[in-house]
Amino acid sequence: MSQLPTKIVAATDFSPASEQALDYAVALAKKLNLELIVVHAYELPIVGFPEGVLIATAEVANQIITSAQLCLDQSVSRRRDLHPMMRAVLRNGDVRDEILSVAKQEGANLIVMGTHGRRGIRRALMGSVAEAIVRTAECPVITVRMKEES
Repeated sequence: MSQLPTKIVAATDFSPASEQALDYAVALAKKLNLELIVVHAYELPIVGFPEGVLIATAEVANQIITSAQLCLDQSVSRRRDLHPMMRAVLRNGDVRDEILSVAKQEGANLIVMGTHGRRGIRRALMGSVAEAIVRTAECPVITVRMKEES
């Protein structure tokens, strides 16, 4: 029989689907009286050309980091009254690797995330982060499908 959760990591990219998954994680953490670590991972844009590589300037990188931290803090603070045992972690790097790394470093034994996050060319090129997490996580993963508006 598998071990019951003792700490939860919830991944968010601030999309509606991940916000619904975060609401689920908050409700679960509250019901089970567990600490909830809300993680947002991002990658600084790097574009390769035959002539070289274009990397985000320090100003652009700072704007991305500041915006990500603000969104993460707002997402957690909106839910703080529902479950005070919650904290935010912001990571720069490969999204899949960073989510798994936070779960391992924090000793979390459950990951909660939405099934669909941001869309567009990035998703087409990189594949589904949720799918990769489900395939490679050392702990159980709950994926939350976004409820359709009726």
